[in-house]
Amino acid sequence: MSKLEQILILDPPSDLRFRGPFTDVVTTNLKLRNPSDRRVCFKVKTTAPRRYCVRPNSGVIDPGATVTISVMLQPFDYDPNEKSKHKFMVQTIFAPHGASDLEAMWKDAKPDDLMDSKLRCVFEMPSDSEKMNELESTKAASVLNASKADGTSGAKAGNMDDAEMRKVMEECKRLQSEMGKLLDENRQLKDEGLRMRKANQYDSSVSKSSAMLSKEPASKSLPSLLVVIAAIFIGFFLGKFVL
Repeated sequence: MSKLEQILILDPPSDLRFRGPFTDVVTTNLKLRNPSDRRVCFKVKTTAPRRYCVRPNSGVIDPGATVTISVMLQPFDYDPNEKSKHKFMVQTIFAPHGASDLEAMWKDAKPDDLMDSKLRCVFEMPSDSEKMNELESTKAASVLNASKADGTSGAKAGNMDDAEMRKVMEECKRLQSEMGKLLDENRQLKDEGLRMRKANQYDSSVSKSSAMLSKEPASKSLPSLLVVIAAIFIGFFLGKFVL
């Protein structure tokens, strides 16, 4: 019995192309389309399982549906003189009616019921002109994103509603009022300080004047007292001589 022809339509049909540089993970996609009226189970296998990560690597495709497989090549040291020998195989089988255990189905599948397609891996490095184009495209995309971000921020600022504007204005007025109160309090403190200094100066001048006035009567009464004492002595001596 001849081998069944692959029922799925693969895109790409024969080559999986990976575009460098290969210093980071490089991903390419493989689309599987089921044109039949039956459910189809699939498996994706590779000759270098440690070098690739495949998601999903198995599953079921409903009639008329398409599944996209992501094939991720892990970073490696690329040698342009070395040709890739890596290959992939997509293996399929019609899903039996009522089948729920896919692992058991694959284990019990007969070789004549299996269908497969093989793809080879191709590694490509971009040319210098392509590198320049990609660099310019990246710069243009970053500038476009920056302009969009600026436009978004400007739109947000322009969309500020009247209520928010009124709140901002009221807050400014309140701050101005508090500032005026603080200035008035500062002036009052300054005036109070001037009055206290003037009062202290007046009290000191009054006390000095009182002290000077109290000294003057004492100095003036001293000669009068001496005159009285002298008169008493003179009278005493004259009385003695007369008697």
